[in-house]
Amino acid sequence: MTDVTFTEHSLSTGVTLNVATAGPEDGPAIVLLHGFPESHRTWRGLVPLLADRYRLIMPDQRGFAGSDAPQDPADYVTDRIVADLFALVDSLGLDDFTLVGHDWGGAVSWAAALRGDPRLKRLVIVNAPHPLVFQRSLFEDADQRAASQYITAFRAPGFEQFPATIGWEAFFDKSFQGHVDLAAIPAHEKAEYLAEWSRPGIFNAMLNWYRGAPIVVPPPGADLPLPDYLHRPFPSVTVPTLVVWGMRDKALLPLQLDGLDALIDDLTLVRVEDAGHFLPWEKPQAVAGPLRTFLEAHTGA
Repeated sequence: MTDVTFTEHSLSTGVTLNVATAGPEDGPAIVLLHGFPESHRTWRGLVPLLADRYRLIMPDQRGFAGSDAPQDPADYVTDRIVADLFALVDSLGLDDFTLVGHDWGGAVSWAAALRGDPRLKRLVIVNAPHPLVFQRSLFEDADQRAASQYITAFRAPGFEQFPATIGWEAFFDKSFQGHVDLAAIPAHEKAEYLAEWSRPGIFNAMLNWYRGAPIVVPPPGADLPLPDYLHRPFPSVTVPTLVVWGMRDKALLPLQLDGLDALIDDLTLVRVEDAGHFLPWEKPQAVAGPLRTFLEAHTGA
């Protein structure tokens, strides 16, 4: 069993994050950012596949699991969450790191890469849409718009009471059914999810990621023009970038891969045909293998 250690980091952004780490302290640093509705445990399948060589840094992002959970949606705007990342990088003294993001962690990772911080050398995205491609698709593609209506539901006042109303176990089933085989999730893993979600204030904070985000989700059937800002030039991602995508993702459809080559200067794209949205733990080898190859090509490590 690979050893994972936990430390708390009080950041200059005003929050304390629970951070899991594994691997040699002097190994090449990889910061891994999870999404909804997870935690550092998103990466549980990758740790034994990577910790022999790499220093894995896996925070619970603000609002999740063991980290601070501000209750105001304004505390979850993208700039504040990206600031957490770089404050953690400061706290750890990193001057060269690879950033890996899944789901909302990928949204943070795209935004962080676009900042141009010289310490962020390489970017890895796992089933997380590029912000421009995603926003355009919500206006232009009926299927993606339909698949994203859960965002509107999550933003509704009072939705934080829904899991307690139907029961946390029923909410667990609703969260993952259609994405993975529920029977394949071990009982102890399910128990971990339920314990994290049901901590006081946590679920409301998790929803605040959606409430604080600027993404616009038009209602189904609405015929709306593409906003002017989506016609403007968009900056390129200049660091080498690996995108690994589970092609059975029912929330983020494969069209999210269209046009990435025009937005990324150095793109490697890996499609995983037999996995869906929760690729990091559904098929961890399908992420770890391309990640190792990518890092060897771009660092020699």
